[in-house]
Amino acid sequence: MQQNTKQINHKMYFLIIAFFGAFIVMCTFLVWFNISNQSEFFNNSYNSRQELMAEQNIRGTIFSADREKLAYTEVQEDGSEKRIYPYNELFCHVIGYSTRGKSGVEALANYELSHSNITLNDKLSTNVAGEKNPADNVYTTFNTKLQKIADNAMGVYQGAVVVTEVKTGRIIAMVSKPGFNPNEIEKLFKELSEDEESSVLLNRATQGLYPPGSIFKVVTTLEYLRQHNNDLSGYSYQCNGSFTMDNIKISCFNHKAHGYETYEDSVTNSCNSSFANIGVGLDLDSFSDTLDNLLFGEELPIDLPSSISSYDLVGDGSKEAIIQSSFGQGKTITTPLQMNLITCAIANGGKLMKPQVIDCVKAANGTVVKQYNPTLYKTLMTQEESQILTDLMIQVVEVGTASKLNGLSYSVAGKTGSAEYDSSKTFSHSWFTGFAPAENPEIAVTIIMEEAGTGSSYAVPVAKRIFDAYFGVE
Repeated sequence: MQQNTKQINHKMYFLIIAFFGAFIVMCTFLVWFNISNQSEFFNNSYNSRQELMAEQNIRGTIFSADREKLAYTEVQEDGSEKRIYPYNELFCHVIGYSTRGKSGVEALANYELSHSNITLNDKLSTNVAGEKNPADNVYTTFNTKLQKIADNAMGVYQGAVVVTEVKTGRIIAMVSKPGFNPNEIEKLFKELSEDEESSVLLNRATQGLYPPGSIFKVVTTLEYLRQHNNDLSGYSYQCNGSFTMDNIKISCFNHKAHGYETYEDSVTNSCNSSFANIGVGLDLDSFSDTLDNLLFGEELPIDLPSSISSYDLVGDGSKEAIIQSSFGQGKTITTPLQMNLITCAIANGGKLMKPQVIDCVKAANGTVVKQYNPTLYKTLMTQEESQILTDLMIQVVEVGTASKLNGLSYSVAGKTGSAEYDSSKTFSHSWFTGFAPAENPEIAVTIIMEEAGTGSSYAVPVAKRIFDAYFGVE
C-alpha cells in the first residue's frame, strides 16, 4: 500500500512539473508573440489603445533620407491637430495618409508614430505643463531630389517608377501616377475611392499589375541558361519579321525582319520571333520552377501592400501560352516592384536584398529606438547567371534598343519593353529596367509608362534623367 502511494505521488510530481513547464512555455510564447506582433495588434481597428495614444502623444514626424519633413503634425490655435504633407502629391502613395484609415508609411509605422520614447523626466515635464508628449519620428529611405526628378520625368503619363540601392535594398524613390493631395484626403476620399477607372489611390509601383513585355526576356533568358548549362553559343535564328506555329502567328515590332541572329542578337534587337522560338523549346515545368523562385505567385518581401504576379505557360494546351509568355505577353502579369527586385538580383550577383522603406525610428530627443539594417532576402540566381544577364543588358545599351543610355559618364545595363495590353494591339505600355554603373552597380531603376508606346522612346529618357540626377550629371 505504501509502495503504491509512493508511485502515485511520484506520478503526481511528474504531472505537476510537466504542467508547470508547459505553463512557462505557453507564457513565454504569449509574451514573445505579443512583442513580435505588437504593431499588428496596435493597428487593429478595435484596439482602443490607438485613441489613448492619440490623447497622450502628438503623432511623430516622417522624414526623408535627406532629412526633409514628409509628414508632420501641426497644433492649431484651438488646440486641434492637423497632419501636414508639405510635398502634396509627390509622396502621396508611399507616405500615404493618416485619416480615413491609414496608408503607406503612415500605416506601416503607425505604432512607432503613435508611441513616445522620450525619457520619463521629459514626459513628466510635458504632463506638468499640460501638454502632450512628442511621439517617435520615422526616417525613411526616400531621397526627395530623386523623387522629384522621377515624378517630373514621367510628365503627364500614368505609371510608376521604382529606384532601389541594389546592395542594401533601400528604396530611394517610388513614384505612382496619377496621384492625390493627402492634405485634402478628408474631402477627396469618397470621390477617389469610388473612382475605379483611374484607381488614383492605388500604388501602381507595388500594386499595379501589367504585362511586362520585352523586359521579361531577361527572365526567359535565365531559364534558357539553366536548361543549356549557361551556354548561349549553340543558338541561332533566322528572323523574317514573324513567327508561326500551329496557326499561331506573332510579329516583331513594326514587322521588322532582323535576319540571322545569335542569342545575343535576339536580346539586343528584342526580337519577339526569336524569343517565341526559344520559348517553345523550353521545359515548362523547369520554367515554372524558375518563375516561382523569382517570386511569381507569392507575396513580395515588402511591408507595403503589394499585388501578386502570375503567369500561365500552358493555357489551353496549345503552344500559344508559352509563345506569348516567352516575350512577356499572354497571361503573364507583374508589378513594377517585382521587375525591379529581379533587376536588383541581377545587379547584385544573384542576391536579392529585402526591400526597405524605413531606415530608423528615433525618439523626439534623437535617441535611436529602432534601426533597420540591410538584410539578404533570397538568392534568385547564381553569380554566373547574373553576369551573363548583365553582359546581355550592357549590349542592349551599347548597340540595342536602350542606346540612348550609351556613351554617358556612367555605364548602364538595361532592357526595354513595349507591352501590348489589349486585343487590338494598337497601344502599348513603355517599360525600362536596368542598373548603373554596369560594372559596379549602385542603383536599379524600373519604369512603366502606361499607353506611352515603345520603351526606347519614352521610358529610356526617363531612366536617363534619374541616372543623371543620381550621379550628379548636369
